[in-house]
Amino acid sequence: MYNTDLPTRAELPSTGKLLRSTLMAAVIAVALLITVVLPAEYAIDPTGAGRLLGLTEMGEIKTQLAEEAELDQANDQAMAQQASQPSASQGIVSDRQSAPVNDADAQTATSEAEIAPQTANSASASDPVAPSLEDSDRVMTDASMALAEALATEEAASQTAQAEEASPWSDEVSFTLTPGEGTEYKLTMQEGAVATFAWVSEGGPVNFDTHGDGNGNSISYEKGRGVPEDEGELEAAFTGNHGWFFRNRNDNDVIIVLRVGGEYGELVKAL
Repeated sequence: MYNTDLPTRAELPSTGKLLRSTLMAAVIAVALLITVVLPAEYAIDPTGAGRLLGLTEMGEIKTQLAEEAELDQANDQAMAQQASQPSASQGIVSDRQSAPVNDADAQTATSEAEIAPQTANSASASDPVAPSLEDSDRVMTDASMALAEALATEEAASQTAQAEEASPWSDEVSFTLTPGEGTEYKLTMQEGAVATFAWVSEGGPVNFDTHGDGNGNSISYEKGRGVPEDEGELEAAFTGNHGWFFRNRNDNDVIIVLRVGGEYGELVKAL
């Protein structure tokens, strides 16, 4: 057993010191909660410090992942319920497959198909041989066909050039997302500017989140799950970066083609 000296009353902290220490610890804890924990975990940034430290974007990604997980779970449950219920369409297909085939109709169709080429051959054999074209007529025919093809090619090229000149898109980007991968493209825009956009996914639908951030501000315009394509206008609520976050929840690679036009500075890959 160890003997220890008990502290004297003068060595013990006073009640005032304990209250001050407790109050100071509470203030520090509240400050850390507002500036670090809320932005990093829940994307809540009332002071703007989390955006400067890069914690708010981390919270936005965590929040989005949690929402996607909940939606995936709800979708799996709905699919399980649908699979457990018998489908009326399966019975219709089975009835159609089990319907007997009329052998007489099949034999009649086969006979008509065999008679048709024989009749055509007989008609060709009974007709007199048509006179062949003269060399000059053949040359004129070939020249006319070549001229028609040249005119058609020139017209197609002219239409393509006109379509390119009239295109409303200023930038176009194509990228591939592997299963579970996400990426983000944004436009630098001034407050009130309007940009047009259109994107399409090849290989399966994707999840997307149209949002913006900058100068301590953040906004979510639209979210979608399992969407194959989208188009419209994006009006900047404030000066900053505005664009799209895409995530591939399929079991295969997906190619996304994004086209943008209108009032913006540049299109950049943000993530």
